Amino acid sequence: MSTRCRIGILSILLLIAASGVPAIAQTWSETVAAYERGDYATAYRGFRYHAERGDPAAQYRLGVMYRNGLGVSRSYVEAVRWFRRSAEQGHADAQYSLGGMYFYGRGVPQDYGVAFEWYRRGAEQGNAYSQYGLGSMYYRGNGVRQDHAEAAQWFRRAAERGYTHAQWWLGIMYEEGTGVLQDYVQAHKWYNIASSGIQESTNRARLVYNRERVAARLSPSQLAHAQRLAREWRPHGDNDSDSSPTLPAHVRRPEPREHL
Repeated sequence: MSTRCRIGILSILLLIAASGVPAIAQTWSETVAAYERGDYATAYRGFRYHAERGDPAAQYRLGVMYRNGLGVSRSYVEAVRWFRRSAEQGHADAQYSLGGMYFYGRGVPQDYGVAFEWYRRGAEQGNAYSQYGLGSMYYRGNGVRQDHAEAAQWFRRAAERGYTHAQWWLGIMYEEGTGVLQDYVQAHKWYNIASSGIQESTNRARLVYNRERVAARLSPSQLAHAQRLAREWRPHGDNDSDSSPTLPAHVRRPEPREHL
């Protein structure tokens, strides 16, 4: 065996030893099936096997498992390491997640500028979570000059891809005339669309309340038009995502939950 080969094998063994859980050869479908049934120890070993061989999707999943402590001790530092390896290969979910780690200072020093850059990379690939993250940063002026019009543009991109919390924010901005011309028909439309797609019952009730508040400002013909726009709306493209991360908290309204 050549010296180079022995060094390569030793490097892999050291990585395995550092993790405390050995990587094992599994097919991708076997690994995903283990994750989905909650067998995180088995899933971790499988994702680690594929991640060490350069698979960006596996590297991203491994980052999620370290971040959330699934099948392995929680480690934000390790999560960042694997998110970065995946993000640098262009994986949009990893770019979003790495941006979130920098935004909150988890496993790395907090840095809004770096967070913005990783969100931007994911957003340019059509990742709705990253688009929403950019909108939130522009809305609040985190790491970038505050710009409500730019925020509305990024919220719109995420909303058009079917992201309900971006739809909610777009409704708020149209109702208030923030970053867009005030338009109660559009506000009603986006509240209506978001209320039909959101999962949490409490948030759905809040959206319905907002929708009915705006409805009181519309004439019968305007209301009928807004309802027709909502019925005819269809998402523009898929949000190509391996998972459903929880939601950004850069803006504390309408949904005060972190995305990590």
